[in-house]
This record gives sequence, C-alpha cells and structure tokens, in this order.
Amino acid sequence: MPWIDTIDYEDADGKLKMLYDRVKGPDNNVDNIMMMHSLRPHTMEGHMAIYKYVLHHSANKVPKWFLETLGVWVSSLNDCDYCVEHHFAGLKRLLKDDEKADAIRMAIELRNIDSAPLEQKQKLAMVYARELTRDPGGMREDSVQRLRDAGYSDGEILEINQVSAYFSYANRTVLGLGCSTKGDILGLSPGNSEDPNDWSHG
Repeated sequence: MPWIDTIDYEDADGKLKMLYDRVKGPDNNVDNIMMMHSLRPHTMEGHMAIYKYVLHHSANKVPKWFLETLGVWVSSLNDCDYCVEHHFAGLKRLLKDDEKADAIRMAIELRNIDSAPLEQKQKLAMVYARELTRDPGGMREDSVQRLRDAGYSDGEILEINQVSAYFSYANRTVLGLGCSTKGDILGLSPGNSEDPNDWSHG
C-alpha cells in the first residue's frame, strides 16, 4: 500500500477520470506511479507530459532503448526498484535482444559501466548520467564537452540530460510516497511517438 491515499480507476471522476483514460493500459490498468498523483490530477498531467516528451517523442534522436537504459541506470543509482523493473522491461522489449539487455542490467547492478555491451559514446553518456545523479552541484562544462567530442550533438546531449533529470524526479516520487509495482503491468509505455498527445500505455 502507498503511504498516501490514492484513487482507483473505478472510483475516479472528472479530470482525474479523463487523465486515467489517457494513460491507462489493458484492462483499465493505471501505473501506480501515476496513481500517486490522483489527489492532485494537475501534477499527473505535468508528469505525463514530461515523461512522454522526454522518452517517447518522435523528435528525439537518441535511440529509445538507450534512453530507457539511462533511465534504468539512474533509477538503480537512486535505489528505485520500481523504475528499474518497469523500465528494464521496456528496454528489453525495445532492444529485442535479451542477451544484450541482460548484460546491460548486470553491468548496471555491478556499477561497472565498462562491462556493458555498449558503444564507447554510450558509456560516456552513462558516466554523465551518473555524475548528474550523484553530484549535480559538481557538474562542469567538460562533462558536456566529452559527450560532444564523442560525437553527440548538443540536441542529443540535451536528451541525455533530460532523461537523467526526469528519472531522478520519478524516483523521488516513487520512493517518497511508498509506491510499489503491486498490480502494475511492467514495461508498458506510451509507444506512439508520432503523436505527443497520445499517452495510452500499450
């Protein structure tokens, strides 16, 4: 049970019901992280907009599976099992290579980026995400320059930054309110990247 009251789909009405209908998956399932917002639906609306645009927007250039990898990494650094489990399932579905996905997860669990089956530039993005998560006040311009030197455009660096920042926000929502995966369907996401207003989870 979460540490604050939440409203189930069946009991929702008004704006909350409208938002639940936008974000729900099969059998009217609403992810528990979204239900955490049920007493203040406007915060759910803000959360979903950031989530959709940061991870599931057609204008993004960094591969979606790698954005999910960064999410799993940041969530692991923050000890947020909820987001690790959800987004690893999403990563695995997107990557379509279970062996590689499992090796990435092992490297994340061991905190050993070098052992991950990733390109060197992707490993540098993981380093950047770790620095931003662990010591945001210690960030310096050379952290960005290393990404640029590795071949990332400034727009792609922004994507890496925004995914890393988003997951720290999501992790704190989960960890600060006692959110669990009980009853959730792992790995669902708003997959229609072409329509930024389509929040449905499938």
